[in-house]
Amino acid sequence: MSDAIDAIAEIFAWIGFGLGALLAVVALIMRLVDGTWVRTQGVVDDGPHGRLVRWFDDHGGGVGAAYLTHEQERRLGAAQTADVYVRPGRHDRVRLTPGSPAVRAVGLLAAGLLALGVIALATSLVLLFVRG
Repeated sequence: MSDAIDAIAEIFAWIGFGLGALLAVVALIMRLVDGTWVRTQGVVDDGPHGRLVRWFDDHGGGVGAAYLTHEQERRLGAAQTADVYVRPGRHDRVRLTPGSPAVRAVGLLAAGLLALGVIALATSLVLLFVRG
């Protein structure tokens, strides 16, 4: 029975550390590809195809405008102004959070798998010393 527990703990340790490290690298690459997003004040307006946000671009000059998704509309409600995040030099994309939800999800999954690896390694070491 204890050999089975040792084998299961080792399998979980390898899976946790291996996949956790791989997903951590993927999250880092995703973060680098996502680029820089800066906070700015946007004005919410009704456009011909739905609600949109307009803002002044401090870095690249000009005025940016982007239509809101249904989720963004729901989160903003009836607000006339909002703090939004935009990419410097781009005038057609806007988000309401500083980081990408996909990067956050992959990062959390990597952290969870690494924690699984640490717990499995600790379990294996405890069993090693308890039996010894």
